[in-house]
Amino acid sequence: MLAGSVTAEILNMPRVIFHLDMDAFYASVEQRDRPELIGKPVIVGAPPSRRGVVAAASYEARKFGVRSAMPSSTAGRLCPKGIFVPPRMEAYRTESRRIMEIIAGSGAIIEQVSIDEAYLDLSAQCPGSDADECLLAGLPIARELKRRIREERGLSASIGIAANKLLAKLASDFQKPNGLTLVPERDKVEFLRPMPVRAIHGVGKVTEQVLVNAGLRTIGDLQDHPGDLRALVGSWGPRLRQFAFGEDDRALELGDEIKSISAEETFERDTEDRKILRACLREQATDISTKLKRKRLGAHTVQVKVRYGDFSTLTRQISVEEPLLEANEIYRLGCWLLGRERLVNRPLRLLGLGVSGLVEPTGQQLTLL
Repeated sequence: MLAGSVTAEILNMPRVIFHLDMDAFYASVEQRDRPELIGKPVIVGAPPSRRGVVAAASYEARKFGVRSAMPSSTAGRLCPKGIFVPPRMEAYRTESRRIMEIIAGSGAIIEQVSIDEAYLDLSAQCPGSDADECLLAGLPIARELKRRIREERGLSASIGIAANKLLAKLASDFQKPNGLTLVPERDKVEFLRPMPVRAIHGVGKVTEQVLVNAGLRTIGDLQDHPGDLRALVGSWGPRLRQFAFGEDDRALELGDEIKSISAEETFERDTEDRKILRACLREQATDISTKLKRKRLGAHTVQVKVRYGDFSTLTRQISVEEPLLEANEIYRLGCWLLGRERLVNRPLRLLGLGVSGLVEPTGQQLTLL
């Protein structure tokens, strides 16, 4: 727990939390650096004529159903006029550092959760004891951050302002791109009511189906439900009800969070048998996916590690803009890395699969275990 959050909690002071999310980050960097791409359906990734995957897509391409981790050939079919550009991860990382430097100038406590996303705790800058007045006082800070990012970096960001992380993240998605949404405490229950239950952090496909089968399709349905939600979702029921009413006491995290999840297997005999290697990767992807779902996380980066008989070791990785948590997506990227890099050019002693860049997923939802 961070100092600003501790102070606000101990003194019972209002909390002011921002969620800042860059808009279509990878693709926006490409459009900024190549003005002829502005307004065009930009797809960051391998061209559809090659085996590859989509790392990110501009909003123009997303209208056609293109999304991260999708095979490039599928993206090409969905968006025939899509313009494919190769990823420039070092450029995106450099841009991220510069944006985070701008954010640091706000004086906020910062939890950077991915290359293009951060929570800011500005509770210490609250001018009084009224929660909504404190949130309103954050508006000029948010506008200034958006202005600086636009003028200094040529990019747009969306910011959500609320009294906790749950609401701030939902608010930043509310008017994307280039959005600025404040959720007052007095309005938070009404703000949540029309949203589907899957919008709540931690609600995945299985949990959503359980709730929908019980007639609970919207967050408003959850708010109105007279029964004990534990009958539907087990011990997570009380937490789910809290989230449904916009209550979230999670503090910003710094340094102690899980950085990566991985799995490795050392073979009894060195092998280059593709069936064995694919089966190994599939089992590892399933294990990693299960752990991600238990921790209610998604991953931006997939990495493959190989070790040969002479103990030389190589790693290769790929990063995508939307977080992953499904086993088939992690497995597919692992196979692609092995094939693209021709890592199986001689028998392997060890094969490993891992994920990093762990965040709360958006766009895809978590399964409650």
